[in-house]
Amino acid sequence: MNHFDMLHTQRWDDYRYYHQSRINQTLHLISAVIFLGCYALLFKDPALAGLVGWLAMLTRQTGHFFFEPNGYDAVNNASNEHKEEIKVGYNQKRKIVLLIVWGMAPLILFLFPTLFGVFSPSTTRYDFVRHVGYLWLVVGIGGGLFRMVQLFMTRDAQTGLVWAYKVLTDPIHNIALYYKSPIALMRGELIDTSISAAVRDGEEHQEAPHLT
Repeated sequence: MNHFDMLHTQRWDDYRYYHQSRINQTLHLISAVIFLGCYALLFKDPALAGLVGWLAMLTRQTGHFFFEPNGYDAVNNASNEHKEEIKVGYNQKRKIVLLIVWGMAPLILFLFPTLFGVFSPSTTRYDFVRHVGYLWLVVGIGGGLFRMVQLFMTRDAQTGLVWAYKVLTDPIHNIALYYKSPIALMRGELIDTSISAAVRDGEEHQEAPHLT
């Protein structure tokens, strides 16, 4: 499988397995816009980028944990356990671990204000918040690199590199994919019916050409 086909497969599987809820899609749209702001801040103010990036991440994960169906997936004829097992990126268990690490960062900085000499001692709450932002940025980048290396070892380098590219470009892709979701949600459509149609008819490429 070449890079283009693998990217399409990863995006299609992510879409049909984990983004059926219109609420989740709408939250991903909001998150994508915030992430683009994070990208713009990354080289200007990394600490603020870390804070903004995790605001976007929490918005995304709220959709996954609270609004996405977690039982048997009749659309794809797959159990939640099967989907979690074949998930290329961060499944729910991995996300929980990552969120625990994220949540522990302020506590670690409170107990070790200089983080063993990495930071100068905080003199104000503003300094402390900025240090948290830096640490959260490291957690986010480190989490991505860690999973990419895991994929290198458990699958192959191509899978890891394609997944990393997919994650980095997800904000732009999510905007292109979900910009109509808020309108559908206001019409009362809680589940994206186009996914079931594409799976049923076996027309993934025709039904979602913008996934590539």
